[in-house]
Amino acid sequence: MNYQLGLFYGVFFLIYGLGNFYIGWRGWQAFSSIFASNRLAWCWAGGVALLALSFPLGRFVSHYAPHYLGKIIIYIGSYWMAAMYYLLLILIICDLLRLINRFTNVLPSSLRGKFPLLTLMVLALVAIILIYGTWNSRHPVVRNYEVTLPPKSSSIESMKVVVVSDVHLGWIVGIDRLQQMTEIINTLEPDLVLFPGDIVDEGVDLEAEQEMPAVLHSLHPQFGTYAVLGNHEYISDNAETTIGFLEQNGITVLRDQAVEIENCFYLVGRDDASRHRFNGSERLELPQIMNEVDASKLPVILLDHEPFNLGVSEQAGVDLQFSGHTHLGQIFPNNYITHAIYEQDWGYLRKNTLQLIVSCGYGTWGPPIRVGNRPEIVHVLVHFSPLEYSKNS
Repeated sequence: MNYQLGLFYGVFFLIYGLGNFYIGWRGWQAFSSIFASNRLAWCWAGGVALLALSFPLGRFVSHYAPHYLGKIIIYIGSYWMAAMYYLLLILIICDLLRLINRFTNVLPSSLRGKFPLLTLMVLALVAIILIYGTWNSRHPVVRNYEVTLPPKSSSIESMKVVVVSDVHLGWIVGIDRLQQMTEIINTLEPDLVLFPGDIVDEGVDLEAEQEMPAVLHSLHPQFGTYAVLGNHEYISDNAETTIGFLEQNGITVLRDQAVEIENCFYLVGRDDASRHRFNGSERLELPQIMNEVDASKLPVILLDHEPFNLGVSEQAGVDLQFSGHTHLGQIFPNNYITHAIYEQDWGYLRKNTLQLIVSCGYGTWGPPIRVGNRPEIVHVLVHFSPLEYSKNS
């Protein structure tokens, strides 16, 4: 593990530990004020400690314990991450209100000292969010776009492209979700299927999922199925295994490669920018990958997992780029963070000659919930016409 990655995990678990301590401490105070005995308060604090340990413990146990046991612990830990996140937000807001009230006395007297009611309301709100988020994460929508690319000398007038990013196939997103995904894709009858990274999550047991090959083999678009790697294929330390698995099942993985598809268009696939953190090697620069691509001859479509440095794609002559990675924050209000980080964190953007579509993804990472966005499968009708327009919905 390199220095940067070690620092990231160190900071993450420091914040994670402090957040859980704060939740346990504030809950202990609340339950102590409600009941004469501290027994329930200590139960709360102990429960928070066990739940906090379940997230990292599940990843460790999965390597040594039976498959089902590791999966149960990972599920518990993943849901606790979401519960912890919202409990932390709500508690911070409540404490800020209490601090403001200490100096301004603005809160009505009817709301002061109502610890039993407030505690129940907070726990009920978090439970409702988790239930809704779980339901929402399992009901994807088809997001339709319509774009026009310069035809150049392409031999086709239009094609249907289906793009599915961030599947995160693993402990949480299993064979049932993969089956649902392929059924939706096949009903759209695409000419081309693209996976812009994070197909596989960390911890996936590829050998145990015997049904996956049959499911993936059900995809049969005219121009084929292509994928690039995302950061999670590298985090899982399963990049090479994943590539072999995908290619055995009819999916071509492009690793800093460009291919000409039946004299219709170029498809360029970039390896993920995070690759160097895990295997020490940098990905190629886009102009190097496109060294033999004649962008004046055919339209150029690019797969790049993370939508960074869009100016590089534009200058290289890319006509249409597909990306994912952002999840649109996955759980509200994280979308404000992705808005601040990326020039375009979701949806359609036209940047001079470059057109970009960023998907918020199909699966989930960490908490198996989505709040504030819907999981999606992107369906794009691509026209090859000299008309300068694009539509999306």
